[in-house]
Amino acid sequence: MKVNAYAVQEPKGKLNPFTYELGEIGAEDVDIKVTYCGICHSDLSMMNNEWGMTEYPIVPGHEVVGEVIAIGSAVKNVTVGQTVGMGWFSSSCMSCSNCMDGDHNMCDNAEATIVGRHGGFADHVRGHWSWAIPIPEEMDSSKVGPLFCGGATVFSPIVIAGVQPTDSVGVIGIGGLGHLALKFLKAWGCEVIAFSSNPDKTEEILAMGASKVINSRDPEELASVQGKLKLIINTTNVTLDWNAYLSALSKKGKFHTVGAVLEPMEIPAFSLIAGNKTVGGSSVGSPELTKTMLDFCARHNIYPTVEEFPMEKVNEAMQHLEEGKARFRIVLKN
Repeated sequence: MKVNAYAVQEPKGKLNPFTYELGEIGAEDVDIKVTYCGICHSDLSMMNNEWGMTEYPIVPGHEVVGEVIAIGSAVKNVTVGQTVGMGWFSSSCMSCSNCMDGDHNMCDNAEATIVGRHGGFADHVRGHWSWAIPIPEEMDSSKVGPLFCGGATVFSPIVIAGVQPTDSVGVIGIGGLGHLALKFLKAWGCEVIAFSSNPDKTEEILAMGASKVINSRDPEELASVQGKLKLIINTTNVTLDWNAYLSALSKKGKFHTVGAVLEPMEIPAFSLIAGNKTVGGSSVGSPELTKTMLDFCARHNIYPTVEEFPMEKVNEAMQHLEEGKARFRIVLKN
């Protein structure tokens, strides 16, 4: 099958029309006709080889939504005609200890949708049936794409930390990831403290579910929540005053980063030891956790706040993202 896509040939390059052939469908493969594909900042990082693992040409796109048009002979739980989504991962081995334990996203042989293969800025994409996750019928497929990467990324820490509805939780950075964390935690029943460096966004942040907004550049405001937060989710990719945030954690609190901070994080040992605190991180989630997230979103009518661009204007959409103008996620429509 010929796939019509948009690919970049070099770092900082533009996306141009690109075609390639998908070979014969494998026994456990699913072919998806792409209707929508979200844009994640990871797409931009991969396009520019910021992580040193990009193979050119690359077709970005790993927040895919579409219709299943073909399945292999051994596919389970997915049928032709279903609307499904596929996120950062497109396959896992299904036999290693991580997969057998339900942590498919930690599979040592996992295949990422845009690493060493082509993604969803295209009319078709292929993946393993386990990562082609059916979308609840009542959900709006035009908005659901960003949940498969951005949503899963911030839903996972809530589950990992065992957050209770009575907990106070902080979110650093209210952008593409952070705004979803606010919506999840609000529906979870938590008191939600948003840390933002942009005072102009305060009213919007409160409307999305924050109980209080702290100016992250004001030491006095940071000190006002010292010792109060069970969990802090960091969605930023920049170096911060880590000790100030560790001080905001309650005893046995957890600081969890999902932002890809490229510089080493300077964590003072005594800030952890004195309160039995922990620092951790995670990537997206397993297929089962992603299904749970979708059910949670369907139940509470949670969607990312999105802007829509036609697929053929993908370069305009990427520029919009790169200039920091996205409010709050971008979705491409085929």
